[in-house]
Amino acid sequence: MDELTLGLSICITGKLHDEALTACARQLAAWSVAMPPVEPLVLDFGLGEYWKTGLIEYWIANEATAGYCGKYLFVFDGQTCPLHSHVKKHETFFLVRGRARVVMDGREQIMAEGDVLPMAPRRKHSFTGIGPALFLELSMPCEVDDNRFEDARIPIGKKARP
Repeated sequence: MDELTLGLSICITGKLHDEALTACARQLAAWSVAMPPVEPLVLDFGLGEYWKTGLIEYWIANEATAGYCGKYLFVFDGQTCPLHSHVKKHETFFLVRGRARVVMDGREQIMAEGDVLPMAPRRKHSFTGIGPALFLELSMPCEVDDNRFEDARIPIGKKARP
């Protein structure tokens, strides 16, 4: 199964999906930010608590053969991408708009517009919007099974190991 299909398995659908995309589009328009012409993934990580734990991903590219991936990641105020790490994947996050609280290896920092944060493999990280926030993620290719989520209820990726 390809990575995008696996990602779709933790997406929300229906009314909540539509409400989230409408609210996101409204915020992006207020910021005058254009997104790529792709179907965004509205993720709740299978937890059923989207406004608390979730995000919207716009996949620009996931070029496994060429060795790179690019995504926009959008979180609403107070919404968190859950604590996780990657075995192989190195990521670099650029905060395009807004502010976010990032927890990395148990240490908290605030990112503001224009901040860059490299994330080496195996570093545990999460991020939460302080108001709405839009990240650009540049990374090695996305492989869903490379994710190690701390919350065992999340049904994708491998389970985190001590």
